[in-house]
Amino acid sequence: MTDVLLKANDLSVRFGGVLAVNQVSFEVRKGEVFTLIGPNGAGKTTVFNLISRIYQPTTGEIWFEGRKLTAEPPHAIAALGIARTFQNIELFEHATVLHNLLIGRHTHRHTGFVHDLFFTRTAREAELHSRLKAEEVIDLLNLQHYRDTMVAGLPYGVRKVVELARALCTEPKLLLLDEPSSGLNVEETDDMAFWIQDIQQELGITVLMVEHDMSLVSKVSDRVLAMNQGEVLAMGTPREVQTNPAVVEAYLGTVDDVSSLRRAA
Repeated sequence: MTDVLLKANDLSVRFGGVLAVNQVSFEVRKGEVFTLIGPNGAGKTTVFNLISRIYQPTTGEIWFEGRKLTAEPPHAIAALGIARTFQNIELFEHATVLHNLLIGRHTHRHTGFVHDLFFTRTAREAELHSRLKAEEVIDLLNLQHYRDTMVAGLPYGVRKVVELARALCTEPKLLLLDEPSSGLNVEETDDMAFWIQDIQQELGITVLMVEHDMSLVSKVSDRVLAMNQGEVLAMGTPREVQTNPAVVEAYLGTVDDVSSLRRAA
């Protein structure tokens, strides 16, 4: 697995007098799960926001499939094949699960205003195709029971899965997961690990993840990059990074946490 899907070169971003990310470089290979770890304020989500084009880097470049991503407008990112979930769930609460998933299909609708207005045969066929794709994702993530339920009435853990499902409905090449286990219990986190492995292995989607749960990181990650105060501390396999002295000091800090980390590795 040598093909590079995403490449970040010397990324830096400054907010006033704060250097949030400082000369961060890494490559994400096709088909892998690549995880960013680090303490709060390390710059992990800022890197995600740079890739999503929410932020513009002060210096550096991002390349996706050989295309300069930092030259693209934010609204073009989904159509290029990049989807994202958020730490704080961003769903339409007063719509059903199915309707939320269909929103994720908008990048694949090219029927035009007239076809949609009169619901022509072309529009009907496009709608049917979108619904079939949404149903495939519903089956993959076992959301059948919630298909017609309003999101506002769902438990938090199910909402996390729905947001993941909506991202998958865009048929991404690269899936950005921002703390997918945040707010989940142990059983739900185990389920999330299962979904991530299925997404990688069965769908062939490359995953770039920000995560604090070291057990989840160890289960699903091919490679890990550790950050602290906006800079790269270490990069390698989960075990290599999690036992790196600089990472242990920055991320854990206590003897008890070090022992817990080594058991997870």
